[in-house]
Amino acid sequence: MQIDIWSDMACPWCFIGKRRFERALGAWEHKDDVEVTWHSFQLDPTLPEHYDGTEVEYLASRKGMPAEQVRQMFEHVSTQAAGEGLHYDFDRLVVANSLRAHQLLHLAKAKRADAPGAADAVKEGLLSAHFEQGVDIGSADALVAIGTAAGLDEQEIREALSDERYLPSVRADIDQAQQLGVNGVPFFVFDMQLGLSGAQPAEVFTQALEQARALSLENASPQP
Repeated sequence: MQIDIWSDMACPWCFIGKRRFERALGAWEHKDDVEVTWHSFQLDPTLPEHYDGTEVEYLASRKGMPAEQVRQMFEHVSTQAAGEGLHYDFDRLVVANSLRAHQLLHLAKAKRADAPGAADAVKEGLLSAHFEQGVDIGSADALVAIGTAAGLDEQEIREALSDERYLPSVRADIDQAQQLGVNGVPFFVFDMQLGLSGAQPAEVFTQALEQARALSLENASPQP
């Protein structure tokens, strides 16, 4: 089974959704038959490369919400994250455009044969760096550290970020999301037959896995 996941490193629910999906997949009896592919999506492609304000200031301005309401929203998200073993720190969070981080993800995807698991490790590292560690995921040096920790080559990371060779791949992912009607992330697609939006509870992911497998078996059965 192929599972395609669209998400953004700047999306707090995407990290929570990743954990809940992983919990469901890890307990599923057919997990060894599943291949997961991460895809790029940007919640705010207009965000400048460097933003001097805080995450509270950024969201309050972008959504037209009072700062106190944004803080209450962060408290709710942080509580949900803590339930999945994640430790969000919105006070330390560095507001950054995620486009460069997505290019690192695509480099890791391209190296799948040489470094199995690198894409997931990079995705995990980027989300943790952004939401838990106060790291600027727009910084080339920070991305090099995350990429090398996932088994990628430092020089190749720097060259790929410099010449933006994976930018077309990022754009293609975003275009595909638009074609599929994806307007929010995380968004999970099971065998290109079943879509599931949001950081759903683990049991909902389990149901989706079972439903997608049933559909695949039905489609594979010879027609009378």
